[in-house]
Amino acid sequence: MTANTAEQESAPAPVLVLCGTGKNGSRVVERLRERGHPVRVGSRSGQPPFDWESPATWDAALEGVGAVFIVCQPDVGAPGTADAVRAFGKRAARAGVRRLVLLSARGEDLALPTEQAVREAGTEWTILRTSWFFQNFSEGVFLPYVMAGELPFPAGDVREPFIDADDIAQVAVTALTEEGQHGRVHDLTGPRLLSFGEAVAELAAAGGPTVRYVPVPPEEYAEWLAGQGLEPELVAFLSELFTQLMDGRNAVVSDGVREVLGRPARDFGDLAREAAAKGAWQG
Repeated sequence: MTANTAEQESAPAPVLVLCGTGKNGSRVVERLRERGHPVRVGSRSGQPPFDWESPATWDAALEGVGAVFIVCQPDVGAPGTADAVRAFGKRAARAGVRRLVLLSARGEDLALPTEQAVREAGTEWTILRTSWFFQNFSEGVFLPYVMAGELPFPAGDVREPFIDADDIAQVAVTALTEEGQHGRVHDLTGPRLLSFGEAVAELAAAGGPTVRYVPVPPEEYAEWLAGQGLEPELVAFLSELFTQLMDGRNAVVSDGVREVLGRPARDFGDLAREAAAKGAWQG
């Protein structure tokens, strides 16, 4: 056996990161590469390409892979997602994938069938149930409204332990590459509770924009979503989802980040100051 052959045999198998160019996937890709771990970006533009809506792309993307970070589009609990993940999990197990790590949502009953599909795939599995991301305000779905100075959302005064997407990525990389995570469900939150009104106030206090939070009834928000051209099935799902998640069930802080990483989760105020310093809300 040559030295090159021995090195190839001992090298870790690549990790496939689905939605690898998105907010969460790209962070996991970056941290895997920082560790020198081989990674395959699962996206329509990847090599080979991966498309959730095209199962014909799955086998090539899975070839030779040791672990998969599963990110679902448009949501882990959306109609049809559990069926897609179940089919994908079976393909992954047949391809010899050892480990699946699912990005799930905290308190989302609609996500439970997708979680069960991962459990039943026949591989090692880990589930990450996360709270709302801080980055929704700086680079995600809330950014256009933050920039416009008014954020309408059906959350009322419910408080949420917003989490750093980079903390999630570090937990995910641990679950994907280290031992001891099989069969575990990690509840991941930030270190304190904030209402949406308090959250946007912290953006301004950190040097970000001044934003007015406007609580709206769920039915009114659903009508607004329908007016944006979303399919009726998706509107119905989102309406049910927001009603469920904003009933106060998630107004509890967990210590999941510390349990995995050995340090506390990063605070919303620190993240806001960092984002402002990096120019997240300029231009």
